[in-house]
Amino acid sequence: MNEESIHRLIKHKVSKNSRNETSTFGQRTADKIAKFGGSWTFIISFGVVLVIWIIANTIILNDKAFDPYPFVFLNLVLSCLAAIQAPIIMMSQNRQSEKDRLTAANDYQVNLKSEVILEDLHNKIDTLTEQQKLLLRIFNDLNIEKR
Repeated sequence: MNEESIHRLIKHKVSKNSRNETSTFGQRTADKIAKFGGSWTFIISFGVVLVIWIIANTIILNDKAFDPYPFVFLNLVLSCLAAIQAPIIMMSQNRQSEKDRLTAANDYQVNLKSEVILEDLHNKIDTLTEQQKLLLRIFNDLNIEKR
């Protein structure tokens, strides 16, 4: 690679901040739902709701339960929740995969640029070292001739 190409490469920034992307309302909502749906807060609160539902329908309301054992309505609610939550979490995971892919591509470009620049610096140092050796030989030859 010639000197001009390397200077052009150095002048242009290749790294990008992938967090600065704009997202739609739906995408942000899916990310928030997936974040909450995969948290201990959700698991614990959902467990509490299930226990309250079961206790209310078996012990407290006993004969007047709105969803008596075997909890058919609870089963319907859980199925609907799973049917809605699963695609939302998958959308969020797909977005995260895309972000990861863009980050990896960006990392590759930065690494490639760094490699090219380091190789150029290595070549320049080799050239300078050779020139120093040559100058040292010339200097030593001149010193020997003066004596």
